[in-house]
Amino acid sequence: MGEHPISQQIIDLLKSHNYWYETFEHEPVRTSEEAAVLRPGYTLQQGAKAIIVRAKVSGEGKKFVMLVMPADRRFDGTKAKAILHSKDLRFATEEEVESITDGVKPGGVPPFGNLFGLSVLTDPTLYKNEKIIFNAGRTCSIAIKSTDYKQLATPLVAEIV
Repeated sequence: MGEHPISQQIIDLLKSHNYWYETFEHEPVRTSEEAAVLRPGYTLQQGAKAIIVRAKVSGEGKKFVMLVMPADRRFDGTKAKAILHSKDLRFATEEEVESITDGVKPGGVPPFGNLFGLSVLTDPTLYKNEKIIFNAGRTCSIAIKSTDYKQLATPLVAEIV
């Protein structure tokens, strides 16, 4: 399933907890909008968009963090910086993303930063959806219940959009 082993790793994790899920194989996509077109029965708002950023955190230095929000929303840099106690915040480069995720290309990163050793920060609006759907590689999408995602990803939930 999918072009990257992370797809199967997430499916195995869901199976081990007996969580409901469904998968979609599709043409390679890079954006949430492209993916939404290929996911029958799901809206763009149900998409969980995962973005890796580098934050300069007082006392901790530079660290990478995953921000997750509904795919139809954009994060607010000022809010994210305040929550992370960061002076500076920037998107991870394509090379940094691939290095952190063991080869997952931007646009295919699933919202499980914890699987990559990253802290995860989610916006509470994500949980207004009973089900969410996300990319796990650029050719695989996985849908799960948002409550199950919250248990598995153990994110910090705070307003970032």
